Amino acid sequence: MQICFCFFSAFSMAAPTLLMRVVASAYSAAEKAATIVRNVMAAGDLGIVEKSGANDLQTKADRLVQKSICASLARKFPKVTIIGEEELPPDEVDEELIEDGHCEEILKKTCPAQYTGIKEEELVIWVDPLDGTKEYTEGLLDHVTVLIGIAYGGKAIAGVINQPYYNYEAGANAALGRTIWGVLGLGAFGFQLTEAPAGKHIIVTTRSHSSALVNDCISAMNPDSVIRVGGAGNKIIQLIEGKASAYVYASPGCKKWDTCAPEAILHAVGGKITDIHGNSFQYNKEVKHMNSAGVLATLRNYDYYASRIPNTVKQSLVP
Repeated sequence: MQICFCFFSAFSMAAPTLLMRVVASAYSAAEKAATIVRNVMAAGDLGIVEKSGANDLQTKADRLVQKSICASLARKFPKVTIIGEEELPPDEVDEELIEDGHCEEILKKTCPAQYTGIKEEELVIWVDPLDGTKEYTEGLLDHVTVLIGIAYGGKAIAGVINQPYYNYEAGANAALGRTIWGVLGLGAFGFQLTEAPAGKHIIVTTRSHSSALVNDCISAMNPDSVIRVGGAGNKIIQLIEGKASAYVYASPGCKKWDTCAPEAILHAVGGKITDIHGNSFQYNKEVKHMNSAGVLATLRNYDYYASRIPNTVKQSLVP
């Protein structure tokens, strides 16, 4: 696991590009977010609110983390558009929630040439403060991620995924939590890239939002096994660490803040993610938030899975 040291020192004289500064700051914001997530759980009062039903929850951690990430990044990059999952009142944010640091190791990386001239107002940041909220409330802590996706020209180009409870079952002496990050054209870091077993069709899909349509689509792929877990970020991690060969979700429900950061990291290592029709997701600030035609993602062999999606499923999901 790559260790990234974060400091509060000023940026070096040879100023890094805007994109790398945003990613470095997002890394530190995600690390602080993880601490908030763990502290809320440890305190015992999750402050659960139902947004649109029992499977669509919001907790105190969701609220505090979104305030922390959005306020921290907005203070440094005031012209960037930041879109968070939670609809929160525009209250003053406590200074203790602000993260001023950045990851020095990220700033040492060379920004891909196509992104060196980006301006603040051209970036859109999509924030899911707690992906896998339902699982968080049920104690399935390894499902939980914090997602910060960075888009330019409507395309996901960089992302940060923090797992606050990574390694939490490994014992008291194990390092708790990790942060994965990536930039398109540079690569992805913080994990060991692994492919799923050759010839095996292992599908990862939703745990709490299943339906006949979802199951019909999965059945058509003749899976050797099906993994049902929470969180889009967690599902993409299953792909890049070789635990699954395809992420299939033939249903509306997933949003842009769920897929932006995972998409950037998956694409940075040569994977592919689209809707069920094969359309790319768009992340400009005016786009609708819902991914209404579902999700299909793979690290390899995308065409195999895309070719097996039944027309009845496609006809049921309107892009």
